[in-house]
Amino acid sequence: MPKTARPAFRCSECGWETSKWVGRCSECQAWGSVAEAAAAPAGRTAATPVTRPAVPIGQVSVEDSTFRTSGVPELDRVLGGGLVPGAVILLAGEPGVGKSTLLLEVAAQTARYQRRTLYVTGEESASQVRLRADRTGGVHDELYLAAETDLGAVLTHIEEVRPTLIVVDSVQTIGAPGVDGVPGGVSQVKEVAAALVRVAKTRNITTVLVGHVTKDGSIAGPRVLEHVVDVVLHFEGHRDSRFRMVRAMKNRFGPVDEVGCFDLGTEGINAVTDPTGLFVENHHAQVPGTCVAVTMEGRRPLLAEVQALVTHSAAERPRRTTSGLDSSRVAMVMAVLQQHCGVRLHTLDVFASTVGGARVVEPASDLAVAVALTSASRGVPPPRGVVAMGEIGLSGELRRVRDLPQRLAEAARLGFQLAVVPTEPGRPAARSPESWMVDGMRVLDVPDVGSALRLLQLLTTDVQRPRPVEDL
Repeated sequence: MPKTARPAFRCSECGWETSKWVGRCSECQAWGSVAEAAAAPAGRTAATPVTRPAVPIGQVSVEDSTFRTSGVPELDRVLGGGLVPGAVILLAGEPGVGKSTLLLEVAAQTARYQRRTLYVTGEESASQVRLRADRTGGVHDELYLAAETDLGAVLTHIEEVRPTLIVVDSVQTIGAPGVDGVPGGVSQVKEVAAALVRVAKTRNITTVLVGHVTKDGSIAGPRVLEHVVDVVLHFEGHRDSRFRMVRAMKNRFGPVDEVGCFDLGTEGINAVTDPTGLFVENHHAQVPGTCVAVTMEGRRPLLAEVQALVTHSAAERPRRTTSGLDSSRVAMVMAVLQQHCGVRLHTLDVFASTVGGARVVEPASDLAVAVALTSASRGVPPPRGVVAMGEIGLSGELRRVRDLPQRLAEAARLGFQLAVVPTEPGRPAARSPESWMVDGMRVLDVPDVGSALRLLQLLTTDVQRPRPVEDL
């Protein structure tokens, strides 16, 4: 007599299972989402005949899985070259970030290359998508549109249209008949994703799925959704800015450290090949409290301007306000400046931010933050055309940053005249800074933050160091 598996309890939000009922899911921390679900009886699986025999890997043809452009160069950059036939791509992002606009542009560009495209919308009506296509110039005869929320109807449209690219917006709105739960639930998303992946692989159709995200930024639904797809992309952007970025979190066909930059406007979404100008202000005169840092977004160097404002505090506890910067790292830099450089900020209000809504959290921007804070506190502007990069240690030393040649080349290309970088490890620190030229830009390497500030004439050489903590 076959042994029947005892009932288990499953979370309706993430699919986590347990043998006992609990009020709160241990995986997604949701309350009241765990309910009893009878497990299928265990049985023995018989061997089934194969339709295609296994062959040596060297005899497998790769001609049908070559990259083809999506028509959006920045998206091709993230994907590693373009769209791959038979690949399943999951694009997730917050509501209103521009996922549908981007994918409608990809569908229209694919149709312009005379490749039939099917756009399935489950969140909007067909007329609403048509209005957006008219506004962005995405109307084409090879672009087919279907407003469906039933999995069977979607598969029927695929059978009739026979497209080379399918866009499903979104996978949480499609329901599978005969499966328990509502559309967007764990069981429904699993079944819908499995059916679409099966069609994509058997018919060699590129499939793009739009996914929702939770309030903490993770992809909604079961984690198995991220495992069964080939590529996972995150679409990021701030509501107050038109700048958008696409990051690859998983990519079976290319790198996962690339980012694509876009500009979301009223006429659609446009690729931004040189986004540095969005994060750097053009000052007509030298301004205290500013410094430019060079950060790496994936493999792309981006220049971002760090600004600081230091004022007298009227409260007992001075304010420490940051925007676009890691507040804990800013506090650490302030402590190092006070202890090793004599820059007193403990009784002053300090405000530090970035320009254009850039998010700078890389440790390589520590030196730029230190230059901006010191310049603001002294009221002395740094030299014109200078960039600073380097991680600051607690003892005041500067540590080497990764991809330094790429950072310096990008700064030189944009016309900067001077770069301050950490001393190469293993080389003894010289009394005078070592310098060399990179594409017409002078590069100075210094061992510590104090030497960098004195080199930029923000500190005098006879700075009185503070007394040790035990003497205070």
